[in-house]
Amino acid sequence: MAFRGKAIFTNKDIRNRILFTLFAFLVYRLGSAITVPDVNTADLVAGIEDNSLFAMINLLGGGGLEQFSIFALGVTPYITASIIIQLLSMDVVPHLSELAKNGATGRKTLDKYTRYLAVVFAFVQSFSLVYGFSQTYTTLIEGGVTMAKIMYIATIFTAGSMFLVWIGDQISIKGIGNGISMVIMAGIVGRMPQQFADAWTTLIGAESTIENGAWLFAGYILVYILIIIFVTLINTAERRIPIQYTSSSIQLSKRSESNYLPLKVNSASVIPVIFASSLMMAPLQIASFFPSNDIIRTMQDWLGLQTWYSLVIYVLLILFFTFFYTKMQINPEKISENLGKSGAYIPSVRPGTETKNYVNKVLSRITVLGSICLALIAVLPHIMPLIWTDMPTSMALGGTGMIIVVGVAIETVRQVQGLITQKSYKKYFED
Repeated sequence: MAFRGKAIFTNKDIRNRILFTLFAFLVYRLGSAITVPDVNTADLVAGIEDNSLFAMINLLGGGGLEQFSIFALGVTPYITASIIIQLLSMDVVPHLSELAKNGATGRKTLDKYTRYLAVVFAFVQSFSLVYGFSQTYTTLIEGGVTMAKIMYIATIFTAGSMFLVWIGDQISIKGIGNGISMVIMAGIVGRMPQQFADAWTTLIGAESTIENGAWLFAGYILVYILIIIFVTLINTAERRIPIQYTSSSIQLSKRSESNYLPLKVNSASVIPVIFASSLMMAPLQIASFFPSNDIIRTMQDWLGLQTWYSLVIYVLLILFFTFFYTKMQINPEKISENLGKSGAYIPSVRPGTETKNYVNKVLSRITVLGSICLALIAVLPHIMPLIWTDMPTSMALGGTGMIIVVGVAIETVRQVQGLITQKSYKKYFED
């Protein structure tokens, strides 16, 4: 460990990659503090904190929405577009399916389609957000609300979102980790100091003595750490199915750690949460174009994540999308075929149909556990304000942001370790 920690600073390539990533984060955070022209955000912060869905957009955008900054949307439109293109390329649209099978050339074309679709999503989402907020907060746009100003601000939001996608690409090429994921993580981590400051102010101010408030704040930090540990366990947990090879020697026939088929408990990662929140958010954004009435208010109660029954719908959607996306990502039939082609088999399970059924059964069982844990983590920040009505939304624990941060951190550490190992072997052969 000491060698690896030292190698991070002594290896020039790794050090330059880390410095470039930090510089990209600095650009992102500076842009998140630049408010678009002719906007008054005085009443916006409280309104976003009162709406769980807008608070989620604000979290993923690094707090840019409450500032109405040029990076208010973050990379959310690109994520939505990439998920839709990925789903459509799974034997849904023949042209996209063919591109997905054409290797690097096809993936390059799919990425181009994803960016085009991301621009459309970014503009539509920007326009609906600006229009909806301008109707709710009449003082938001200085000088009066006009269609030209709404289009102008929406264009800035769209350009800022695509600029962040470009920054993510540069991080992937010249920096550390997956660029888009790193941008999202930077925005969430950048909000944490404000979250802890809100917790300190709320807990200390709510108590008659500083000592009691300090103990509550310490308990808050402890629960936060426990949630991080829990999310880490869920992201790294896997079910290892032992496998053997027909041509194995006596040594290989022993069940070593390398002879297993790993199935992650949370194979879908945070994508089901994004799907569920997007599905619940879309009708509310459409409703923002119309004057408030009983139907829209009922829709807000059922989809706004501020009532118990809306949270039940949210959980059910997460469970459904977890199973749906896991089945799309992991095909037991292909696993069975690949095992047969490589001369491998699962002990006590016949190759072919029985292997496929066995893998499908194990996958379904662990997905039940993974989906329940994912739903609990995602719904936690929405449940806490219902129990503790005076708690600010920004102070809520857990949620989508924590899943993303932990997942990206684990993958980034693995990549750094891989780079260090690669450089070590290269140096060994050069010597």
